[in-house]
Amino acid sequence: MPATMMPERQSLPARRRLPLRQILCLLPIAVVAVWVIGHWSLIGSGARQLLDANPYWLLAAVATTGLGWVAVSFARQGTVLERLPPGRLFATQFAAGAANHLLPSGIGASAVNIRFMTGCGLPAARSSAALALYFLAEATARIGLLLVLLVAFPEALRIGPLLPDRIGAALPLTVGAAVCALVVAVLAIRPVRRIVRSFLVTALTDARSLHARPSRALALWGGSVAFPVLQAAGLAAVAVAVELDVPPGHVVLAYLAATCLAAVIPSPGGIGSVDAALVIALVATGAPADAATSAVLAYRFITVWLPLIPGALVLGTLVRWKIV
Repeated sequence: MPATMMPERQSLPARRRLPLRQILCLLPIAVVAVWVIGHWSLIGSGARQLLDANPYWLLAAVATTGLGWVAVSFARQGTVLERLPPGRLFATQFAAGAANHLLPSGIGASAVNIRFMTGCGLPAARSSAALALYFLAEATARIGLLLVLLVAFPEALRIGPLLPDRIGAALPLTVGAAVCALVVAVLAIRPVRRIVRSFLVTALTDARSLHARPSRALALWGGSVAFPVLQAAGLAAVAVAVELDVPPGHVVLAYLAATCLAAVIPSPGGIGSVDAALVIALVATGAPADAATSAVLAYRFITVWLPLIPGALVLGTLVRWKIV
């Protein structure tokens, strides 16, 4: 074999090697582009609702959406003792919004945040525990706010007329039975019980350590409360912008009730489940169905569709820089 053939043969594997990280950088952008094309009619409907709306209140809704990512960043920092890079943390939360539209039930955002925390040097077990603590704090804050507003506005939500009598009477029993069945299943299956016990021990240990530091506890609970408040304020601003004849406090209550209900329905980015729940909740507060639909389409355009492409670009950049 001539010696001149050896360098060429050795260079073949290098030529055939796929630029994997470059492909991963472009993958979120490509998937989101396909997602946007598939939902183009819904995006167009939301954009049309904004044409005749008050621009100043729409800007207020955009501002509350941006502040929501800041609140989530504080809450995420509050789940770990180590100091996370603030700029990268905020960029990760912005990018996680785009990733959340690829998989149901927040799996995409969770995967991005776990990758970010492990990249910052946290073990996988502690990253998972931090994620669980965030979900627990956010759910507790959201449900707590909902209960406070239900007490403050007891007559605001009139769900009864929207449901058949049998469904309205059976709904609390159905939800209670489903929760009991889930608890029994977790306790009865030994491997699942062992995994849950080990996970809870790690999570509770970290939670005690975090609450021993006031700055971390304030970041966790302050961010967890501020995020749903800001999101609800955004919907209230859109409702005022499109002249929806519903008091702002009732709109906030409708948002909290709808998002708590939609959380049990797994869909990527809450597309469909959140939209329908928001429309039903606004109608339950006394809004006309067509006006409620217009307000929800405009609100979802601002909070979901408008940041989607920029979020995908940021996600691709974070993948390229090996941050996630």
